[in-house]
Amino acid sequence: MLFARRFAEPIARGEVDLTFRRWRRAQVRAGHPYRTPVGRLHVDDVTEVDPGSVTDADAARAGFPTAGALLAEAGRHAADDTPLFRIRFHLLDEPDPRAELAGNPPSGPEAAAVAARLDAMDRRSTHGPWTWATLRAIAREPGRRAPDLAAGFGRETAPFKADVRKLTALGLTRSLPVGYELSPRGRAVLADREP
Repeated sequence: MLFARRFAEPIARGEVDLTFRRWRRAQVRAGHPYRTPVGRLHVDDVTEVDPGSVTDADAARAGFPTAGALLAEAGRHAADDTPLFRIRFHLLDEPDPRAELAGNPPSGPEAAAVAARLDAMDRRSTHGPWTWATLRAIAREPGRRAPDLAAGFGRETAPFKADVRKLTALGLTRSLPVGYELSPRGRAVLADREP
């Protein structure tokens, strides 16, 4: 879920614990954590609601002055007939396991296991080997825009970013405000492959 930065402090203070989104189908599931620009959030409940049922109290819990303002924002990028979902969440006050993984370079057998996993991802890929080439490109140009990196491989941006998310899930890359960088783990894995 995307949130504007203005929601970060109200969410951290516990003042904002609802959001409303117009989606064709729910994009998050109750009981799952999600990484967002304002921190890791745990989704407690996801319910499709009638827009007419949204109250000013709901709006306040979502960081808006009125239900009308909330609905105007929620409908800004969607058709009026797109379902409206009410998402209740809370900020997770615990370390991000992915960040902890990224900060721990592997050694010995663990490094070999990570390399084997990347090789297996390359073998299964429908668009050819990409893992090591992507790590090298990010290492050469940290902070380069994803569309520019994708173009360098002759790829569309969305599928390229989906692949980079796979590397991030392995703790090898980190997102920057623009582009990516290798994590300490990613640098170690790449250096082990290319000493």
